[in-house]
Amino acid sequence: MNKARLEWVMSGLNQYALTKAEDLFLKTASADFDKNQVLTGHQEERLESLYKEKSKLTPNKKSDRFSVKKSDPEKVKPWRPRARAF
Repeated sequence: MNKARLEWVMSGLNQYALTKAEDLFLKTASADFDKNQVLTGHQEERLESLYKEKSKLTPNKKSDRFSVKKSDPEKVKPWRPRARAF
């Protein structure tokens, strides 16, 4: 895995709420890559599977690009029958 691919996967995973273990793994993998310029096969497999798993979910961290504005539905006044004019 090259540096560009690692950064792309990391940025994709940062859109999702991660568990403490997942967050720790990402930090460790990033530090290992910075130190050795390579990840182990197990780290690459775990990183790719984590990305595939999370990409099936809806992003839930707030960012300008992916945030969806929630709006309240308009309140509709109930229909009232009117007296007929003859």
